This record gives sequence, C-alpha cells and structure tokens, in this order.
Amino acid sequence: MTEQLVVETGGPLGVSGEPGRQVFVAAMPVRWSDQDLYHHVNHARMITLIEEARIPWLFEQGKPTATLTAGAVMTDLAVKYRGQIKHADGPIRVRMWCEKVGGAMFVARHEVRGRTTPDSAPPAVDCTATIAAFDLGTQRPRRFTRPEREHLLEFHHEGPA
Repeated sequence: MTEQLVVETGGPLGVSGEPGRQVFVAAMPVRWSDQDLYHHVNHARMITLIEEARIPWLFEQGKPTATLTAGAVMTDLAVKYRGQIKHADGPIRVRMWCEKVGGAMFVARHEVRGRTTPDSAPPAVDCTATIAAFDLGTQRPRRFTRPEREHLLEFHHEGPA
C-alpha cells in the first residue's frame, strides 16, 4: 500500500514506487543548532539526520525490520556533498532504498534534498550505508530472517523510482 503526503512543493513522503522498486521518503526538520559557522548543516549533524530518517523506514514497531533494533551494525559509510543544505531548506527530504541486499547485510542509499528541491534535481547529499544484522549475544553477524529480507527486497533497485 502506498502512503503519500505532500510537504509544500517538495514531493511525496512515505513509500512510493512499485513493489520491488519502492523508495521511502522521510521529512527531517533542520534544527538551528545543526548549522556550522558557515551557515550550512554540519557534517556530523547531516549524518545524524540521515540516521534518524532511517527510523520510520526500517525500525518502527510493526515493520519486519524492526527486529534489527536488537542488533545491527554499520560496517561502511560513504557521503558525497554535491551542494549545501541550510536551515532555510528544512524540512529536508531523505529518499532511501536498498542498492544491495545480501544474506546478513544491505547497502542503503540516501539522497538528501531541500524541502522545495524537485526529485529531478541532483541531491545535495548522496550517502550509502552498509548495515549488517548482528547478534549481540554471540558478537557475530547473523542472517536476515525471511520477513526482514522480504521487506528490504521491496526497496531493492539500482536507482531512484
């Protein structure tokens, strides 16, 4: 089922796209304290905003991947800045999908745009995060459950929908 909301002219929020090629879009407020001396969102704050955007996509109760809250680790993070995000650009929109889904890890792709930047425009921030399911008791990676993997595969594709 597709849930769409519109924030000003920024575009749809929630899940959009066809099954097996879905994109999750979260709106994240930009706090005044997120800015640095140059009046754009600080790198560490941008990573936090991206991390917080993943919560409604993957970790909220009722999602098959909510079980990852009991154990998941970030194994790689790559961030490319192609433009600036300022306080006035908020709430920012973070578009997310999976570029790769393995047996115990996935690569999440994130595109960050300002509130009024259309999806057809290049993102200001492009980020990939590799996340692995992890068993805290054994301190080892674990395989995804069937429901976890099926949920991730709904968002698996090479580019934005």
